[in-house]
Amino acid sequence: MTRVLVTGAGGFVGSILCPLLAQAGYVIRAVERPERPSLVGATERVVVGDIGGGTDWTQALRGVEMVMHLAARVHVMNDAASAAGVYLETNARGTQRLAAESARNGIRRLIYLSSVKVNGEETSDHAYSAADVPHPLDAYGRSKWQGEQFLAQTAAGSGMQEVVVRSPLVYGPGVRANFLRLLRWVDRERLLPLGAIRNRRSLVSVWNLCDLLLRVLDHPAAASRTWMVSDGCDVSTPELVRRLARAMGRRARLLPVPATLLELAGGLFGKGAEMRRLCGSLTVDIAATREELKWSPPVPMDEGLAHTVSWYQSQGRAPS
Repeated sequence: MTRVLVTGAGGFVGSILCPLLAQAGYVIRAVERPERPSLVGATERVVVGDIGGGTDWTQALRGVEMVMHLAARVHVMNDAASAAGVYLETNARGTQRLAAESARNGIRRLIYLSSVKVNGEETSDHAYSAADVPHPLDAYGRSKWQGEQFLAQTAAGSGMQEVVVRSPLVYGPGVRANFLRLLRWVDRERLLPLGAIRNRRSLVSVWNLCDLLLRVLDHPAAASRTWMVSDGCDVSTPELVRRLARAMGRRARLLPVPATLLELAGGLFGKGAEMRRLCGSLTVDIAATREELKWSPPVPMDEGLAHTVSWYQSQGRAPS
């Protein structure tokens, strides 16, 4: 049986992916943190400590054929000054180290979960594709792009195959940050000044993302390529609010305030980036993923949102 090393196995995506890999017949070796033991679906477990340029992967990679690299530093709370260095160490140098050690240990394929932020922060006349020139604008996006480059350089000089999957915002059980905040607002039937926004946003449920990760693990056409992923259904911010409200049995209370005023207010109160995400468009083109990998998102967006709402409501109160 094929043994797969999964970094970030106890995280948001890894906790859904590991059981699916086990169901598909893979032996899962989970890289876990000491505070997150007993992962469902993992056959074997290993602790490597913090991931960075000096991580020792010797024990973790022994006997492994493929690697699924999900672990990443995604947010540094209230520490913007040092964020760039933290992102660089984990997402770029950590990936470089793992790629080098994987190649040295004869790993057949390494799949790297990256981000649409490698492409940029906003789309206008066309959706982002893997063929577009990368244009990351923040420290996180730049670190993920550097990780992609390090992986490609390492694979090019070895027999290891690399696969990159770039994802937009992922939602599902355990979602945090802005999506969780939106769930709370809709649940409390807050009056939201978002009714006049006419944007388009790509999202992906954790189930659709994991389904594609399973596909690229052994698909012959996936090697040495970058793939975009989404639910295949782009929505405006007001439409997302309405869909969440329907799933919750709540009223969607939307006030039509011009997006220019919202962005101005966001800038005045230090919420400019958050407001731009609510008002701006960011879409991805999954045509190549559909055609070349013969893949379609198996979970419709409304079903994924309903599952997410069920998780949210099962918490008994808004999760912290």
